[in-house]
Amino acid sequence: MGQGLLQIGLTLCIVIAITPVLGRYIARVFLGERTILDRLMNPIERSVYVISGVRPKDEMTGWQYIRAILYTNLFMGILVYSLIYFQRLLPWNPNGLGVPSWDIILHTVISFVTNTDQQHYAGETTLSYFSQVAALGFLMFTSAATGLAVGIAFIRGLTGRKLGNFYVDLTRGMTRILLPISVIGAIALVVLGVPQTIGETLTITTLEGGTQYIARGPVASFEMIKMLGENGGGFFAANSAHPFENPNGATNLIETIAMIAIPAAMIYTYGVFAKNIKQAWLLFWMVFIVFVILVWVAAGGELQGNPLVNGALGIEQPNLEGKEVRFGWAETALWAVMTTATMCGAVNGMHDSLMPQGLFATLFNLFLQIIWGGQGTGTAYLFIYLILTVFLTGLMVGRTPEIFGRKIEKREIVLASLILLIHPIVVLIPSAIALAYPFSLSGISNPSFHGISQVVYEYASASANNGSGLEGLTDNSLWWNLSTSVSILTGRYVPIIAMLLLADSMSHKQTVPQTPGTLKTDSLLFTTVTAGIVLILGVLTFFPVLALGPIAEGFKLASGS
Repeated sequence: MGQGLLQIGLTLCIVIAITPVLGRYIARVFLGERTILDRLMNPIERSVYVISGVRPKDEMTGWQYIRAILYTNLFMGILVYSLIYFQRLLPWNPNGLGVPSWDIILHTVISFVTNTDQQHYAGETTLSYFSQVAALGFLMFTSAATGLAVGIAFIRGLTGRKLGNFYVDLTRGMTRILLPISVIGAIALVVLGVPQTIGETLTITTLEGGTQYIARGPVASFEMIKMLGENGGGFFAANSAHPFENPNGATNLIETIAMIAIPAAMIYTYGVFAKNIKQAWLLFWMVFIVFVILVWVAAGGELQGNPLVNGALGIEQPNLEGKEVRFGWAETALWAVMTTATMCGAVNGMHDSLMPQGLFATLFNLFLQIIWGGQGTGTAYLFIYLILTVFLTGLMVGRTPEIFGRKIEKREIVLASLILLIHPIVVLIPSAIALAYPFSLSGISNPSFHGISQVVYEYASASANNGSGLEGLTDNSLWWNLSTSVSILTGRYVPIIAMLLLADSMSHKQTVPQTPGTLKTDSLLFTTVTAGIVLILGVLTFFPVLALGPIAEGFKLASGS
């Protein structure tokens, strides 16, 4: 137990230490200030702008920024669909893999272009190395950079700046942040035992005289951007539980830190933009405390173990089902909470085997989307709650709602409400449809309460652009591929459009001078109220699902039935 808690504590201390360093660096990149990579990247970026016809100094309005995102994502989606469809004719296909079904390709492309990376296929037996690296690996960089650009544009608008230029933000996000860190991280993973090869699957004769096939590939480069970009899609079906993706404790630590680094740093980046580091730290600690509580809930459940198993055997041991022995209960619980908190979606153990406490924590994260939230967009979601808190507290005390010296009016509240309401709509409605047809549609493999969690988790993961799943679900079907694609697209683009319109609206507002009656948002009291409103608005919306799923399952296990 002590060793497990020490591992969790060490990881969290590293996160706290790197947050201001990376957060300040990200701010310098997007504020156009000098960075250590200028001499190397400036010529490359200028070449990209010249070839693509982008004028870096051109500022975009909200709708121009939105159209640039939609057109770019559509073009990349069509390109990658074509690459996967013709993978049998393209290089780096030593195993001679053919064409997946059209609905699998469609779901996969939509999933990866939106930074969701939900997978209804086994990577090592479905996609060639070229499809994995040149197609999906390409989308891992661009989708992560798109989310980062949206988060930065939102912060700009909220702090009174123009939104910027999407193509410039997309380029700088990749060249200055994602690519350099990924290269360094991939080299570290190779040194620690993660393979990086284009050789074909190995055929091995076992000691018993049988034949075993060992899949491999260019895993290290794929793995690093998967974690850093909050992508989460695995090179292998077992994802980061596979020994080639995550062979030991050192790689597990690197991948865990990579997973949370940018979402945590983005809160500090906001503080630099707003010139209010105090508020940034208050928000950071608010999110951090909720995160630690959820880790404690999940880890406590795994440490306690399954009472039915322990009671039958007359022993006391942690829940070891679905765990990799090289990580154990502690690192699996920490990873499960972190991968759903950051919307990464990678797994180093099977979430379907989590105790009800762990399932509660993971679903809680998918429902809220702000602890820590997705790449860039998670920070935007956090400030949506902040805007609603300002509005509600202003109404309670009879003050005009203002944030950063700008009034919050009907347009901002309508857009903020849309952002928060679209998630439960695209989670609960399709979940109800699937559960209404348990044999023909849902594909659940567990009866009773856990089966409900399986279905809701899949749609929550899709809408939140997380991508993880309770893998007992039979999700490789036409229904699941198409219905989750709708949830993915709606959960990704409707909030992004609303966020950018809200940010654009705020950027054009006149600043109101502060008075003794101005509500201060950088106080401990206001941050506490924000946390309360987050829990009320976020959790109560989904509480019936939690009650019918992990909470009911927990009571059932505790009763011994």
